[in-house]
Order: sequence, then structure tokens, then C-alpha cells
Amino acid sequence: MKMIFRQSPCIPAESDIIVDRQNLTIREELLLARNALENAYTGFDNVTDPDLIDCYIYELNAVMKRYKYLLQKAAESDPLPEKEHANAMRPLTLL
Repeated sequence: MKMIFRQSPCIPAESDIIVDRQNLTIREELLLARNALENAYTGFDNVTDPDLIDCYIYELNAVMKRYKYLLQKAAESDPLPEKEHANAMRPLTLL
């Protein structure tokens, strides 16, 4: 079984940003949720153990629900003008 983990350094470099989740905008939270979704898909693709497969399925479902929730909140807080509805694209297609 091969597992891949990202490990961040103990001391952040100058370019690292410390995330304060209290002051994030919806757009930033959407970006974090999308990255978490991509990470969950990557993990799911790389495991073979049935227990870990179940774990990643639960993680994917949880992150997808959070992503959908954030998309709804973004749509409620900043709706598109009527003329832009025709050109709007979904940022991520969920299967």
C-alpha cells in the first residue's frame, strides 16, 4: 500500500501565508474546498486498501457537500446580473 502525504515545514517560509479561517471570503473558501476536493480525488486514485477507499469516499462526499454549500452562499451573496446568466459556467462539474 502506497500513501502520499504532503508535509509542510514546521517554520513557514516568508512566502507561506498563515490562513485565518475567520476572515476568509467565500471565494477563498471555495478555492480551499476545491483544493481539498482535488486532494481527495488524488488520494482515492492512489489507494487500494478497501478501508482507505471507504475513507476517501466519505471524504469526497463531505467535501462535495461543503463545496455545493459554498457555491449556494456565493450565489446568494453576489448574484449575477441578468445579462451574465447566459454566459455563466459552473466552476466544477460534479459526477
